[in-house]
Amino acid sequence: METIGKRIAEKRKSKNIKQDELAEKLCVSPQAVSKWENDISCPDISLLPELAKILGITVDELLSGKPENTVTFVPESERKNIDDMMFRIVVDSADGDKVRVNLPCALVKIVLECGTELPQISGNDSLNSAVKNIDFHKIFELVEKGAMGNLIEVESADGDIISIFVE
Repeated sequence: METIGKRIAEKRKSKNIKQDELAEKLCVSPQAVSKWENDISCPDISLLPELAKILGITVDELLSGKPENTVTFVPESERKNIDDMMFRIVVDSADGDKVRVNLPCALVKIVLECGTELPQISGNDSLNSAVKNIDFHKIFELVEKGAMGNLIEVESADGDIISIFVE
């Protein structure tokens, strides 16, 4: 299990920040940072926003270890070729079922150009209703304009969740 201390150390190192530099920025001792990273103690709650900012993550990500699912727009000069991108659909049912669909964006583009509809989710009327109202053509237009990340998240009244993201 990854701890907050391990996350702090990993993010600090990835930013090429030394323990004493992080300590100075937060007005704490280098020993305090060492204790955090070795899970002997935790940073004071009042330090979390600044610590997260320095590490380039959100407080939620710092605490949970789960990256925030955000949409970013990649400048045209830095975009991947659409043939190298993946369109991912994740379904987590309240009953514990998990479905993961990974499709090359090039295939999704062909399917949409042919006018074919994406399949329905068996046995869940509320999710099917929610998905039916998603305009996949518009989503793909955004992808072609550089949108990346978690593009859609839908939760049914039953607690089932569908996420659609591109990477």
